Amino acid sequence: MSEPRAAAPRGLGPRIALVRGRYDPFGGAERFVQNAVEALRTQGAALTLITRSWPDHDGSALQVDPFYLGSLWRDWGFERAVCAELSRRHFDLVQSHERIACCDVYRAGDGVHAEWLEQRARVQSAVGRAVTRASPHHRFLLDAERRLFTSPRLRSVICNSAMVRDEIAERFGVERSKLTLIRNAVDSSRFHPGLRAEFRDAVRQQLKIPGNANVVAYVGSGFERKGVGVLLEAAARVKPAPWVIVVGKDKRSARYAALSRQLGIEERVRFVGAVSDVRPYYAAADSFALPTLYDPFPNAGLEAMACGLPVVTSTKCGLAELVRDGESGFVRDALDVAGLAGALERLDPGAAVRLGEAARDVVAPLTPAAMAREYVDLYTRLLRR
Repeated sequence: MSEPRAAAPRGLGPRIALVRGRYDPFGGAERFVQNAVEALRTQGAALTLITRSWPDHDGSALQVDPFYLGSLWRDWGFERAVCAELSRRHFDLVQSHERIACCDVYRAGDGVHAEWLEQRARVQSAVGRAVTRASPHHRFLLDAERRLFTSPRLRSVICNSAMVRDEIAERFGVERSKLTLIRNAVDSSRFHPGLRAEFRDAVRQQLKIPGNANVVAYVGSGFERKGVGVLLEAAARVKPAPWVIVVGKDKRSARYAALSRQLGIEERVRFVGAVSDVRPYYAAADSFALPTLYDPFPNAGLEAMACGLPVVTSTKCGLAELVRDGESGFVRDALDVAGLAGALERLDPGAAVRLGEAARDVVAPLTPAAMAREYVDLYTRLLRR
């Protein structure tokens, strides 16, 4: 067991370290860290971000970037370097967003890697599954996950969905008392139905989409995992097919463009790539779809619901916990093309407005201020022990 950590000096907020390795300006986890840092600072906490690289930080970041070749060496080296750095510094709590065993609090924003591999195997060939099983990097991540969840130092795991909480408890035997559910937050002052008046017509004109078209938006990088192929197949079964806006990056995006041609819906699909501001694309849409194979709790889904869009998502997506089937959206298996097509067919623009209003009401309580209070409450409990 690690030695007890001293509480913060009287009159000062707790000293908290946040560990996040890879920065991606379009990543949901990165946006979460940025929002959490801002929110927690208003509560008096002193935070240090430990990262490999974080552009435009305000001086509170500590860069730890050991030399590496390949992803396995990268993750192994970062873990060793961070743990060594933490041994030389004092923090009241160390919260990691990476699978490292030298943390007090782990935010399981990436879910359970073992569960993701099981879901991915559903769409892999026999050869692909064998390659995954033999991959040194995947084996390292599975081992890192095991070491993390069985570490005697680990005091709390922040889960952003009940799905992830249950997976950790069942797979690793972590005590339920250590598993804290804190859902992601969404800023409803930035994401709201009023964006339609500001962006809708301009975006549709730019993308050459008719003003009266039924438009489904998708936002996310990593098209295989998040179900772009299945979405296109489902859209092709709807008559007439809805228009689809795909926002995000993928190194195999040309493959999905080719699929839209094969399905005969190329003229109704728009691939816009990664963007710094997704709000105009929510505004241009009538509904939002994310039939992901596995996603702990996607920020994009929250943002879409806050913008008044009904959501079509999958059973292995944490967002499904907020979707009332037929009332604020639809939940189907990620590979149920017929079921997803049926859901899209029911979301004509009129129905989408009605379900979208309910979707916005569901996420209204998930504010950054409420999330910050939950974090501060958790930190306060941990510091008192």
